[in-house]
Amino acid sequence: MATLADIADLIMGQSPPSSTYNEAGDGLPFFQGKTDFGLRHPTPKLYCSVPLRIAKANDILISVRAPVGPTNIADRECCIGRGLAAIRPRDIDGDFLFFNLRHIEKLIASLGSGSTFHAINKSQLASVEVNPHEFGLLEQRKIAAVLGLVQRAIEQQERLVALTSELKRTLMQKLFTEGLRGEPQQQTEIGLVPASWKVVELDEFLTEAQYGLSAKGADTGAYPLLRMTNQQDGRINPDNLQYVDLAEDQFRKFRVERGDILFNRTNSLELVGRTAIFDLEGDFVFASYLIRLRSDPDRLRSAYLNHYLNWDDTQRRLKSIATRAVSQSNISATRLRGFAIPVPKPEEQDEIVQNLGCLDIKLAIHRRRGQALSSLFRTLLHQLMTAQIRVHDLDLPELETFTEG
Repeated sequence: MATLADIADLIMGQSPPSSTYNEAGDGLPFFQGKTDFGLRHPTPKLYCSVPLRIAKANDILISVRAPVGPTNIADRECCIGRGLAAIRPRDIDGDFLFFNLRHIEKLIASLGSGSTFHAINKSQLASVEVNPHEFGLLEQRKIAAVLGLVQRAIEQQERLVALTSELKRTLMQKLFTEGLRGEPQQQTEIGLVPASWKVVELDEFLTEAQYGLSAKGADTGAYPLLRMTNQQDGRINPDNLQYVDLAEDQFRKFRVERGDILFNRTNSLELVGRTAIFDLEGDFVFASYLIRLRSDPDRLRSAYLNHYLNWDDTQRRLKSIATRAVSQSNISATRLRGFAIPVPKPEEQDEIVQNLGCLDIKLAIHRRRGQALSSLFRTLLHQLMTAQIRVHDLDLPELETFTEG
C-alpha cells in the first residue's frame, strides 16, 4: 500500500476575495466545491481574476468540505476554492488514481470531521492509502481505459436523456399552444391556444377528485401504498413501496386503477403539483398527500391531462395557486377542480399523446441503458481495483459492443 503523499502532490484550495469573482470569463475558471462538478470534468460558472490556488490540467480535484470524497478531473488550468484540493499524480497513471479514489470514496468520506459539516485537512488527505503496486503501469493504464470506456458510455446516455428531455419540453410548448392542425390561435386567460380548443375548469371533465388514505405504511402488509416518492417523470414507479392492511370496503374505496392520475397536493413549493399516471398491474392504494383524479374518458383522455399537468408552464401556474406555509405548500382538491385547462377534441388529444409518447419511450430506453451501464461500472470498479478480476481476463470486444450506442 502507498499513501497519497507517496505518489502525488497535494494542493489545498483557498478561496480568493469575492470581489475577484466574475461570470464574464475574466481570469481562470473558479471551482469552489462539488456543486461545480459536471460529468467527467467540472463546468465553470465563475471565473477569478486573482487566483490564490491553481490546479493544472489533468489534476484530480477532490471535494474536501461538505461532502468529502467526490472527485473530478480538471480539463484546464483553474482556480480552486477551499472546498477542493488538487491531487497531482507522480509515478502512477493519473486516470487509474482517479478511479482508485472513486473506489474508496466512502472510506475517504469517513475521515471527515466537524460538528456543522464534514471536512478533511491536508494531513488526513495525505494519509489516505491507495494500492498502485498491485498493478504495473501498463495494467493501470488498461484498467483506466476500460473504466473510462464505460464512464463515457454512461455520460453519453446522460447527454441523450438531457437532449431528449429538452426536445420534449420544446414539443410540449408547441403542442399545447399551437396544436397539430396549423389553425389560428386565440388569446385566453391561460395564454395562447388553438382557436378550436376550449378553455374550461378541470371540474367539468372530472368524475372524481379524491384524497388518499390516511394510514401509516409499513414494510409488510396486504396492499402496496403509493406515495409521493413513487411519482417519477410523469409515471408511477413501484420501487421503495410501503404496505398497509385494509378492510375490503376500504381497499375498494382507495384502489388505484389504470389511467388514474395521482396529484401531489402537499409538499415543498418545488414539488407540489407533481403529477403521475398509474399504468401498472396489481392492487395498489394511495396515500393522503395525493389526490386521485379520474376524468370522463370520452371527453378528456387521462394521458393527455397527465402530459398537460406536467408541462413546465402548467406547473408554474399550479404553484401560483398553492397556499404556502413555512416549509410546505398545498393545493386543495377544490382549487384543483377550478384550475383552467385547454381541451381539444378527443382525436387531437390522442395524437398529442402519441407524439409525446414516442419521446417518453426514447427517454425510458436511455435511462434503462444508463442504469445498466452504471451497474456495470460499479461492478468493474470494485472487481478491478481489488484484483478479483484482471483486465486481461475481460472480453474487451464484447464490452465495447455493450457500451456502444
